[in-house]
Amino acid sequence: MPLPAPSVSVCIPVNRGEPYLAESIRSVLDQTYRDFELVVLDNASPDRADIIARRVGDVRIRVERTPSPVPQSEHWNRAVQLSRAQLVKLVRPTDLLHPRCLDMQVNPMEADPGLALVAARRHLIDDQSRVVIPRRGLTGLTGVRTGVEVARRVVRSRSNPIGEPAGVLFRREDFFAAGGWRGDRAFTMDLDLWMRLLQFGEFLGLPEPLAASRMLRTAPDERRAVLDEQRLLLEEIAETDTFSVRGIDLTLGRLFSPTGRFKRRAVAAVAG
Repeated sequence: MPLPAPSVSVCIPVNRGEPYLAESIRSVLDQTYRDFELVVLDNASPDRADIIARRVGDVRIRVERTPSPVPQSEHWNRAVQLSRAQLVKLVRPTDLLHPRCLDMQVNPMEADPGLALVAARRHLIDDQSRVVIPRRGLTGLTGVRTGVEVARRVVRSRSNPIGEPAGVLFRREDFFAAGGWRGDRAFTMDLDLWMRLLQFGEFLGLPEPLAASRMLRTAPDERRAVLDEQRLLLEEIAETDTFSVRGIDLTLGRLFSPTGRFKRRAVAAVAG
């Protein structure tokens, strides 16, 4: 007889995740909120990631493995497909959760069916798990916000103020209705999904830092690709009728983009 579904599923899609996986798993298992399952999906990694996950020996862990490596979006979608709960959080194997993360995010989602996303601030940490940048994200987005408010803030910031998946809790039903993670969003998969999910309900931003995302090195050419893809996504958000993004939001976003900042510094240098 199958076990009853838990209240929340935490999914860790692993791809060559051996260095940090044990610490990530431990941060999930140490949650004060207990009614959850942990789904670890190894992407046919050549390292010992799946062995590390299986050795933990906690009944709440389910370890699966793809027969062969698949693209990131397919891997992440499959991890959510394996989940059983109505509420889902995806955690990368490099990231960590605060012990009260689920406690503080699940309760508001269960109390208010009108919420599509609950997000929290996060710390940015180094490869030794030391906090490098504390309390990152959600500038102007704490409290309950409509999708329109979030979209306008996102377009103005020209960034992802909501943050990485570890800091976000969403509804499984909305995830599949929205189409899941998109493979053509290599660098903006998270923000792209958050905005599509916000067409199903409202947003709650928690001021507490409840997750930690590891800062990993990015090649210069990849940084340029990230900015280019982000620019295209922001323009797409601005054109979505649901979000009613205004011309002033686009103008301010362009002004405060990396290119805009460079232009302002150049003008100031000439004027000085």
